Amino acid sequence: MQIRFAFEVILALSIINIGFFSAGLLWFTRYNRQANRFLAGLMAAISCWQIDGFFRVSGLYKQNAGLYFLPIFYSFAFGPLIYFYVKSLTNSQFRFERKHWLHFLPVAIQALLYIFLTGQSYEFRNWFWATVHYPITYSIEFDGTWLSLLIYLILSLRLLRKYSRYVQENFSETSRLTLRWLQVLLVILAVVCVQWAVELILRDVFHSFYQYDYSYWLLCLLLIVLGVAGLKQGNLASVQFKQDAVADVPLSTVKSTIDVNPDHIERIRRAMDMDKLYLNPTLTLTELAQHVDLNPKVVSQVINAGIGKSFNDFVNDYRVSEVKQRLRSNDLARLTLLGIALESGFNSKTTFNRIFRQHTGQSPSEFAQPD
Repeated sequence: MQIRFAFEVILALSIINIGFFSAGLLWFTRYNRQANRFLAGLMAAISCWQIDGFFRVSGLYKQNAGLYFLPIFYSFAFGPLIYFYVKSLTNSQFRFERKHWLHFLPVAIQALLYIFLTGQSYEFRNWFWATVHYPITYSIEFDGTWLSLLIYLILSLRLLRKYSRYVQENFSETSRLTLRWLQVLLVILAVVCVQWAVELILRDVFHSFYQYDYSYWLLCLLLIVLGVAGLKQGNLASVQFKQDAVADVPLSTVKSTIDVNPDHIERIRRAMDMDKLYLNPTLTLTELAQHVDLNPKVVSQVINAGIGKSFNDFVNDYRVSEVKQRLRSNDLARLTLLGIALESGFNSKTTFNRIFRQHTGQSPSEFAQPD
């Protein structure tokens, strides 16, 4: 057999190798272990799927029809692996239990089918293709993969949205916890779902196929994002988000439905005004609650309902005010802007610039300039 050497062939083979290599690295990482193993499984499953595309673009299928029906198709695992990756990453205490295996029943059936076909003669596989796979199981596999991915994508987006609120309500420093890259990943997946939906309509309704496999290259892009971002993701051992612990209720609703004890507001204000807890760059809701001797849930409700802010905005308001006060005191004569920011509770230049602009509408350097 001869491989047709062209740019797309070399690119496809390179991305497959990157996918498997990155999956191996993720499997053996020491932090976010459970989450990274779900991600490694996802990358391996997508890489296996990409082998089919490589066989097509390289011309190997035309040279050896025996390559058809190799056990390289695990597309029903895409959705569940994504969902359990998000679930494990956002909650270090999450444990995969026996009942969760039900999510992987479709991919188990899919894998067993291809393993069975691999052991059959060419004549049987040719018969299966013509009488079963092309008219029936191909549509079930393709449409089922699309539906599964769409359902788990929606579940993952809901989970990530609640997680974002949890982070805002429990941490004063969120730059390493926001998982913006994961949001980008889910957007790419949404694009893949749209692409597959178009292919599904063209095939099932108009009995037509794309001449070019756009979804294949979208999945190649997804593999690269997964490998780079997954390996760069920091340790989230301190995050213990539980989906049912955060209600999807806006602060305005919370404020109108909860009576707040004025003494609790005073104790929290005193901890910030007098004890200056905001100067701790990693201050959490739990630490503030311990300082004022209140339950964390009570402190969260007081800040949300009594003050009308998230915990993150509440703390960063104090930090921004501290920076502004020090700039007015001419601290720039002995410190840089970054030095003032670090002494005011911020822990990075990027976070400082972003939050200062959010709270004042100006960059720190613009605010520091004399009129």
